[in-house]
Formats: sequence, structure tokens, C-alpha cells
Amino acid sequence: MKHEVQRPLDALQERLNLRFRRPELLEEAFTHSTWVNEHKTDRPDNERLEFLGDSVLGLAVAEYLFLRYPGESEGELTRRRAQMVCEPSLSEAAERLGFGAFLLLGRGEEQTGGRRRPALLADVFEAFIGALFLDQGLDAVRGFLAETFFPYADGNGKPAVTDFKTRLQEHTQHLNLGTPEYRLVSESGPPHDRRFVSEVVIGGRSWGTGSGRSKKESEQQAAKAALEAFGLSVFGTGRDASPPGGHG
Repeated sequence: MKHEVQRPLDALQERLNLRFRRPELLEEAFTHSTWVNEHKTDRPDNERLEFLGDSVLGLAVAEYLFLRYPGESEGELTRRRAQMVCEPSLSEAAERLGFGAFLLLGRGEEQTGGRRRPALLADVFEAFIGALFLDQGLDAVRGFLAETFFPYADGNGKPAVTDFKTRLQEHTQHLNLGTPEYRLVSESGPPHDRRFVSEVVIGGRSWGTGSGRSKKESEQQAAKAALEAFGLSVFGTGRDASPPGGHG
């Protein structure tokens, strides 16, 4: 069925000013597991490329930050990296590039708005990076990110998009409460409509729970609930607050 996806992916390559030597890698990057399961095909989905792209992206972002901010400490660079490679930042990049329109999705995922789901868009962005790395190497990834990602994701110390997990970690470190831990509470629903519930634990106590269509999304929502429990605004920087008494 390669001929069915070649034309739209040609349009994507023209838009990005890229040409894949192995177009099957690009096709794989945009193939969701629900499409593979529905069509009962041996064609691979994009999960392996997502795994690779996650590491390649982390390396490229770390290199970019190391060179761009020579006077910053390890902690400052780590914070910047977390802000740049979080799910909201990656999904925003994928949406800006129009990746959702090129995804192959199962009917259920399509009907429930998968093309605009942040977790799914973040995954396809990582899969695309993995595919580009295998096809053309790290230099091509650097060039692509320099044009399409770094100028938008690097907020010069301020999150370009909302990352509740990073904000919560900064707050708990400020209060010497340690690093928040995220635990999966439950997972339910059919493959095309999964529902995850996670809780965030700080100092041995649960500070909030959240749900979402992915484990990452549920953790972000749990962190948001914890920020609210601390009395911090989830729309701005908020004020540092001491832990409210009696929270369990």
C-alpha cells in the first residue's frame, strides 16, 4: 500500500525542503499503531522510531544549549532542556509543521480527534526525528531543528509552552521537598481510546492525580493538580508557597 501514502508525504517533504533517501522511513514515522492493527499488516508502526528519536532529540537539544549558553550551570541547562523537550513543546512543533494531517490512523483514533491529540503529535515529532537521523544523520537533524524547532522552543529561560512537571519540580526543589515521583494508578479503555490516571507523590504523600489519553498527559495533569494544591497559579509563574497543612 506504499503508493497510497507516497503522494501526501511528497507534499510534506516539499514543505519541509527535505528529500528522504529511504521514503519507507518517513512512511513508518507517520504510521500509528492503530492503523497497523486495523489493517492487520506487517508494516511497522512508528513506536521504534519514536524511541530512537527521543534520544537523538535529547542529544541535539543538549548540544544546542551547551553551545548557546556557555556561562550556565548544569542545573540551568537541565531546566532549559526539560522545557524544550516536554510533551507540550513537541506537540506544538508537530502542529506548527502540520504533521497531524499526514498521520495514518485507525478509524477509532481518527474519530476521537487523534490528529490533534498532544501526546500523539509529540510522539510523531520524535518518530520523525528518528527517521531523519537514520536517513541522513545527525547533521541533517541539527539543520532541521535549527530552522523549525530551536527558535520556537527555546524560551530564553521561560517555558515557551506550559510544562507543569517542570514547574512542580522547580517548586519542590526550592522548598527542599525532593523530586516529585509519578505513579500510574490505572489504565483502561480500548487501544484506540486509552485512559491513563497518574498520581504525583512528594515526600511520600500524594499531592494530586490527573488523567489523560497518554501516560505523559496524565502526569502533566497530576503535576497541574499538585501546583494548585500548593496554591500556585497554573496560568502564570505564581508565588512560592509553603506546603499547606494536612494534605494527604
